[in-house]
Amino acid sequence: MTELLYHPANEYQKEFDAEVEKTDNEKNYIVLDKTLFYKEGGGQPADHGKISWGSGEAEVTDVQKDHGEIRHFVEGDLPEEGKEVHGEIDWERRYRHMKMHTAQHIVSKVVLDEYDATTAGNQVHADQSRIDFEPAEFSDEDLEKIQEMANEIIEADIELQKSEVARDRLEEETEDGRTNLDLIPDHIDPLRAVEIGDIDICPCGGTHVDSTGELGELEIVERRSKGADVERIEFVLK
Repeated sequence: MTELLYHPANEYQKEFDAEVEKTDNEKNYIVLDKTLFYKEGGGQPADHGKISWGSGEAEVTDVQKDHGEIRHFVEGDLPEEGKEVHGEIDWERRYRHMKMHTAQHIVSKVVLDEYDATTAGNQVHADQSRIDFEPAEFSDEDLEKIQEMANEIIEADIELQKSEVARDRLEEETEDGRTNLDLIPDHIDPLRAVEIGDIDICPCGGTHVDSTGELGELEIVERRSKGADVERIEFVLK
């Protein structure tokens, strides 16, 4: 099983060395014994970057978990099984996703606390991200309030803690409606949790910043209805 080097709190490392455990020349992917590349999941896209070995090099264009494997899909030649490789993530892309994912947690918590609306879905992008809430029907004044409260948390420069937490503790401390722990298989214990000071705690496997002050300024740029009682908020970071 591939060791995830970015867990539980190592999101800022940019390069690593690993050994190729499997090479699939037909589907153009490799499996490594350890990786810094984030696999797509939880509304966050996969990391991009490159791997190199000897005189060879290939671009990592996607990372997916399939049949228990973390598969690094590449463009270019593939290293042989057993080969030692050096990996480098596209740091600018990774860092933007880190900031956006942390911002998503902040907005989701604000909306849950103020409007009792749960996060029905979210998608993080480098430039603009979205969250779907239900039940929700926001006014322009509501959006201004959400934006203001989110920016207050950002400006407070609150430290984040990322750690492995016992499942029973997380179930006890996670606010109702914050996430659906029932969707996480019971055998996964402990769970990786992300805490924003004493404001929020949530199980999450995504990458996050170390402090809310890194986010800059959040701006809600669009709201749209996605069906009965479901509203989508789109936001950017400036």
